[in-house]
Formats: sequence, C-alpha cells, structure tokens
Amino acid sequence: MDVFDRYAPFIQDYIYRSGWQSLRAVQNAAGDAIFNTEENVLLTASTASGKTEAAFFPILSLLEENPSATVGVLYIAPLKALINDQFGRLGELCEEAGIPVTRWHGDAPQTQKRKLLRKPAGILQITPESLESLLINKHMEIPSLFGDLRFIVIDEIHSLLRGDRGLQTFCLIERLCALAGCSPRRIGLSATIGNPEDAGKFLAAGSGRGTVIPRFDGGRETWRLSMEHFFNSGPQADEGKTGLPETPPMEEATDAAPKAADPGMGYIFEHTRGKKCLIFTNSREECESVCQQLRQYCEANHEPDRFLIHHGNLSAAYRESAEEEMKDDDSLMSVCATATLELGIDIGRLERAFHIDAPFTVSGFLQRLGRTGRRGDPSEMWFVMREEHAEARALLPETIPWYLLQGIALVQLYIEDRFVEPPRMERLPFSLLYHQTMSTLASCGEMTPGELASRVLPLAAFRNITQEDYRALLRHLLEIDHINRTENGGLILGLAGERIVSSYKFYAVFQENVEYAVRADSQELGTIVKPPPVGDKIAIAGRVWVVEEVDHQRREVYCTLVKGNIPAYFGDVAGDIHDRILERMFRVLEEDKAYPYLMRHAAARLAEARDSFRKSGMDKRPLIHLGGKMWALFPWLGSYAFLALERFLKLRCAPRLGLKGMDTSRPYYLQFTMQAGEEEFYRIVSEEAAKDFDPLELVYPKEVPVFEKYDEYVPEELVRKGFARGVLDVESMKKRVRSWEKYV
Repeated sequence: MDVFDRYAPFIQDYIYRSGWQSLRAVQNAAGDAIFNTEENVLLTASTASGKTEAAFFPILSLLEENPSATVGVLYIAPLKALINDQFGRLGELCEEAGIPVTRWHGDAPQTQKRKLLRKPAGILQITPESLESLLINKHMEIPSLFGDLRFIVIDEIHSLLRGDRGLQTFCLIERLCALAGCSPRRIGLSATIGNPEDAGKFLAAGSGRGTVIPRFDGGRETWRLSMEHFFNSGPQADEGKTGLPETPPMEEATDAAPKAADPGMGYIFEHTRGKKCLIFTNSREECESVCQQLRQYCEANHEPDRFLIHHGNLSAAYRESAEEEMKDDDSLMSVCATATLELGIDIGRLERAFHIDAPFTVSGFLQRLGRTGRRGDPSEMWFVMREEHAEARALLPETIPWYLLQGIALVQLYIEDRFVEPPRMERLPFSLLYHQTMSTLASCGEMTPGELASRVLPLAAFRNITQEDYRALLRHLLEIDHINRTENGGLILGLAGERIVSSYKFYAVFQENVEYAVRADSQELGTIVKPPPVGDKIAIAGRVWVVEEVDHQRREVYCTLVKGNIPAYFGDVAGDIHDRILERMFRVLEEDKAYPYLMRHAAARLAEARDSFRKSGMDKRPLIHLGGKMWALFPWLGSYAFLALERFLKLRCAPRLGLKGMDTSRPYYLQFTMQAGEEEFYRIVSEEAAKDFDPLELVYPKEVPVFEKYDEYVPEELVRKGFARGVLDVESMKKRVRSWEKYV
C-alpha cells in the first residue's frame, strides 16, 4: 500500500485542499519509515522541503487509527518563535480531526495549559526549559499527561548536538518516559546534519530502539551566493588593480556601494531597497549596531524606516511584530537578526539574506541560507566581510582577512564534502549533572543517595561519569547546603539549593547574564546586562535611549528615546569553530582556485592575502619569524584544539623555549617572544607532545575554569577534570604537533 493510501482521510483531504499533485520524496520516505517500522526516525532534508508535514502526516494517521489516552505527541523545539510558527500550521492540519494542539512556553496563555492538565490529549509543543519546569512543578501529573505518549518529535535537532542544552533535552526525555511509564518513538528533524549515523545514535541514546535514517533523492540544491569585502574606510582592495573578475554571479551585485561613512553598510542599504531581506550578524551587539546604522541611512536619504530587529534580548512584542511583518508577502521591510531567525520559522517569501562576516559553523551558514529560497526560488545569500585597514607597522597576522577566509572555507567544505559539524559525544557534563540532580530532587522529594544515583547516573548524557565522581559531587553539595541529609539518611534540597531551583532561571542550562528589563513609558523594549548610570545612553531595539532611572533591586531600567549611535552589550559570545574549517582556510590561501561567488573587492583582498601567505613562508611552515625575538604560530586548529595548544605551549614548553608575552587571536594565531630558534621550537614541542601527560596538566595550578552555567556549584576537582578532558581537544592538538616533526 502506498504512503498516501495509509494517510488518515482528514490528511488526504488536507493534501487535496492544498492543491498538491503528488507527495514529495521526503514525505514518501518518512511515511515508509514511520508506518512500517517501530524504530526512531531521523529525517534530514533541506529547509522548506516539507519535513514537518512528512513527519506529522503518518504520526497523526496512526493516532487517528488508534487514539492515545493522554498526550500522544510531544513536539520539542529550541525556540518559542518556532513553536508559535508551527502552532498555526499544526492547528490548521489537526482542526478537522479534532486533535488539540497546545503550546507550553513562557509566552503561551495559561488557559490553554490548564485545559491540557484537565484533559490531556493531542499534541503538546514545548521548549526544553518549559519541559524542565513541567517535570519539576507538575511531577505528580506526568503519568496522567504522558502515560500513553506515542511519539516525541525533536525539531532542528542539529542545534542540540554540541552543547549542554541538547544533553539536557535528552535527559528530560528519559526522565519523563521513566516517570510516565511510556516508550515513545523519537523523530528527529533537521536540514543540516553532516554525519547522520552519529546524529542517529545521539537521537536514540537511552531509548532502547535503533534509528532509521531514510535515504531519498532530495533534488538538486540551487544557491545564489555572493561574497564581498569592504575596508571600513579608505581605498578598497581592488582600487587601481586590473585582471580581477568583471562579472559577479548576480547581475544586480555589480552596483557600487554608495560613498558612505561605512561602505559595507552602504552596500547592504542599497541592496535591501525594494526587497524583503534578512541581515544576519554573529552577536546581539552587532545586530543592534547594524540596525542603528541602517536606520540612520534611511534618515539621511529621507526614506521611511525599512529596518526591523530580532534577537533574544528583545521583548516578545518586538520579536513577534518583526515575525508578523516578515510573514506578509507584500512587506518590503528587512530584519536585522541573530540566530533567533536561523531556525525553521516560515517567514514568507524572503528574497535574500545578508550575512555580516562569517558564521562560526557550516551548520549556521546552511540554516541561515535556508531562510531564503522558499516557494520555488533558489536560496540566496550575500556575505559582507568588513575589516579595518591594518596600520602601517602592523605585524603579519593582523594583515590576514580571517573572516573572508572563514566564509570561503565554510562554503567550500559543504560544496566539496557535504561537511557539517558532528555531535560532541565525549564530554564530561558536570554542570548538567548538578542541574539534573537538583531537578530530580526538586521534583521527586526525599530520596536515598542510592535512589538518586539510580535515577540520574544511568541517563545517557552521563555515560562517561563514574560513581566516584558522583559521590564527590553529592558530598560537595552537602557541604555547601545545596542538599541536606534527613534523620532517615535521605537527601532533600537544602536552603541554598532551594533558592537556586525556585528561580525560573534554573530551567535553562545555557549561561545567562544578570539582565535588567528596559522600559520606555508603557513599552517593554527587552533586556540588557550591565546597565549604565543615569544620563548615559543604551542601545536596544535598533535605537538609542537615554537612561532616566535604574532600579537595581527590581532590575529595571527606565529610558527615553534620543538620536545617536552607540554600541550595545548583551554579554559575551563564544564561537565553536571546528578543526576542518581552519584546515580548509589554509587550503584557501594555498590553492590558486577562483571561487565564482567572490566579488571584485573580495577577489582582490584574497589575492593580497595569498601573496602575503607565500612571501612570508606561511605556506611552508606554521611558525613565522616577525623580527627580533617575536614569532607568530599559525596552527590551523579549531577552537578547542587551539585552546589546548595555547595551554600546552605555556605550561609544558615555555620554560624550555624561553617563551613569554603570548598574545592570541583564537583560533587563528598566537604571537609571542621566544629565546629559542625555529628548529629548536619544533624539536622541543614535538618532544613534549610525545610524552604521556594527563590533560589535567593543561589546567593552571589554582585555576577553576568555570565554563558552563552551574560549574560554580561543582567541586573544583570535577570542574578541572571536565574542562581538561571534556573541553580541551588534546588529541587533535597532539596530532597537529606531531605533524611538525618534519621541520626538525
């Protein structure tokens, strides 16, 4: 029987009403896997390929044949905006069959939640943080809510593969299933999975099932890419040069950027006019800055404001109004955004995306590219790489256009090898272990140490953690009053622990800054960290405001709108850049290949960089003499291996090399002064790397490297161990150092 015939009648009617002539390949493949096996399913297909429908058509058909006595489907998504978007789509699909769809997150109405608790049924959509809250605060209701749960759908699963938030999600799934006594199948959805087998193992961990990964022809991907480079002032890289590409890949992109204070911003301003676009940045600060500048261009050109803003620190009202505006096909507004608009939300017919500088990951690039090109058009992205002119006396490393190289490397890795970052499986998540221990005690009440360990340690996320490590954590928590021992010998939350767990911020495992709500009259603008004193200015919601009052107790800032342009600050952003990206950046410099998407300035800047690369000897060896006793090392390693090398040189090699004054630009290069010569450097680092040493030796003597949100409550020896063996990539670092032996 073919897949369409297996669909429930209301699904078939929906397909007819939608005017579909046939099922897509992804829908046939998903239907076969869901209808004809009892396994988990990992569905990977390009953005806007119909993955959500591909999963839900067979799931809802099976529920129609055999209705669930409780919530039948739990849909987990990383963003509220994605849930809100899918809520409308699923609601329309389920309406005729009378299957209720309920949203459960911080901005969702309480009436819907109460209704679900009274009569559990249908589909529940939730974020990992709200699921954590549900397990703690509605512990007794879990069996009645989920006792007959059939499916757990995890959307945008790639975003959960490399950090604590993903591990938390799977801990919660395992805990929920144990509490409710159910064994649902897991369905993972993503457009950007590089190694489906690894992701399939991650999806299945602790489920007792395997994972089916349907193979199908997803059709040919067509992209329209352009990458341009701008110096922020002064002459551009191609001025006065000949022999550069005359015809860029997109006809319109030949227009010169207007003469402007910032040519890169002028270029974006011109090429968003009359179009609906997204402008991606790597941080909230940059997002605010870009939106301010583009609005100032509107003012200077006597044009109406055509730029909106969207990031995680804005109020729900600001974010949702930007989303609604983008869903309007007649709108010609553009939105400056961070990763909050990277995932799954259908924001209508977007004509192009811009990206300022390079994203950190291939996955991020593909997700952002996939926001465009829906409804039949090719995906279109314009990279805008910006750089200050190096000072006349700048040393070699500062003259290399790192973001331009990174952007080319990301694109080439996917085009050539279909590479996307794999899951990080070998971590020691002690911060998450603390979090899940406290969450389990908060939800279950008094437990013996053995009972607690039997609930927490078997969770798949903690497979690398020993019983001795767990005992050390529990002893420490007793000492700091986060847990107490009762007269019966049981464990309960202590007073200090109660204070942590009772805060709504406990539900999230990602690091948050202390945030202040920003208000202007009746408007809630969003949140900032480190509020300035009264009279100073702040940047939020793409505009500038003067601070009238700061209430530190209530953590509120009151302000009024003014004109101007200032930087915003929302806390630090860390990049997780894979080794393969740095290695491909080296090849970008090494090869003579022309990339068809490079525009004139970018092609000229790359030619300059390749010339410097060869003349300096960077093409021959990684250590370059900058003059005197100053050296630069270009290891071509990703973030975590680079961090290991930095510490290895300081802690194990510095005394023998006479190495001092290390200055790093992670993960691109290290600069230092050194008494040793070049050959001696290679010999000594090779000898040290050949020795068998514990990664813990790369942690400074009194250092406690707090890396994750709850590390501060973990015993120091476990924090050090988790950082040394779970964060630092010592194996990749040693392998790279061994490759330098040929220079001795």
